[in-house]
Parts: sequence; C-alpha cells; structure tokens
Amino acid sequence: MSGFEGIGKIITIVGIILVVLGLIFVLGDRIPFSGKLPGDILIKKGSISFYFPVITFLLVSVVLTITINFILRFIK
Repeated sequence: MSGFEGIGKIITIVGIILVVLGLIFVLGDRIPFSGKLPGDILIKKGSISFYFPVITFLLVSVVLTITINFILRFIK
C-alpha cells in the first residue's frame, strides 16, 4: 500500500489547487487590485483597447512559485 501514498498526496494537492483556482475564477471580480496594479499596460485607441497586466503576472508568478515550493517540500 505504500506505493499509493504518493499518488494520494498528489491527487489531494491537485484537488486543492483546483478548488483554489475555482474560487479565484468565481470571486475574481471581488479581489482588490487584481489587474489594476501600477505597471500594467493599458492602451486605448478609438474603439480598440489593449490590456497587458505585466505586474499582475509577475505577482502571480511569485505567489505560485512560493506555493509550489512549499507543496514540494511538504511532499518530500
């Protein structure tokens, strides 16, 4: 049965990640400053607008890196 412990941990972690992602999608509009940080690029020309959230992507990347490192240390 020891071979299934690793698979069980992975399935549990994937499930937790899916729940967190689902909550982010459902409550995304209510998260303050999401997509409105200084450094995010917004270009409006007439009826066309282009939005590229540079700093938001950077912040999400840092948070995900810390979270994934914590999870990997927990598994080992």
